Amino acid sequence: MEKVADYSDGSYTGLDKIVFAPENYKFTEKMHDENPTVLNRLSKGHKYDLKSNVFDKLPDIFLKEAPDDGCQYVRIYGLSKKQRVYRYIKADYISNKTNFMGWKVFVPKANGSGALGETLSTPLIGKPLIGNTQTFISIGNFKTEFEAESVMKYIKSKFARALLGILKITQDNTGSRWKLVPLQDFTSNSDIDWTKSIPEIDQQLYKKYNLSEEEINFIETKVQAMD
Repeated sequence: MEKVADYSDGSYTGLDKIVFAPENYKFTEKMHDENPTVLNRLSKGHKYDLKSNVFDKLPDIFLKEAPDDGCQYVRIYGLSKKQRVYRYIKADYISNKTNFMGWKVFVPKANGSGALGETLSTPLIGKPLIGNTQTFISIGNFKTEFEAESVMKYIKSKFARALLGILKITQDNTGSRWKLVPLQDFTSNSDIDWTKSIPEIDQQLYKKYNLSEEEINFIETKVQAMD
């Protein structure tokens, strides 16, 4: 942690700066105006929230297929009957002022037990115009798929997950837990070659932050590999 902080010479920025909260997406007033019965099916005080069980509570709003009715529909990623699925919803029923139009990576907001080095539960790349329910956080707001793929490799690296494990000591996987994972340049201009395999990226990161053999061995033995 100290070597990562010292590397940036006082200008350290963590990955948490590009992690968007589970509450990132909201229902609009128009959705409620056109569907007055919805309010009675949502938890009290959560009129605008896409809670984790919202697909099963509102199957008439979140559709398995986009109807051919002349309306614009967008996709939302979430859970239905404990399975990860996409559902379609009218575009003007959803409000988001952050990364809806960009490339991003979805990661569960709760993951594992908080044990150091545990794997992340199947991160997924999100295309533009795909959002998420509160089951997930999203990382990034990128212009290119390459950057999202780079983030995917980075968060799967042993280096990043070792640093994540400093603050993530429970299931909670929200943005603040990523503060000690250093933000990288995820473009092709980066000092890290993101086209390489995850183990090769780890080696680049170890070298970048001048980790000792002892530190590298600790990470390699304590952190589980991810494909």
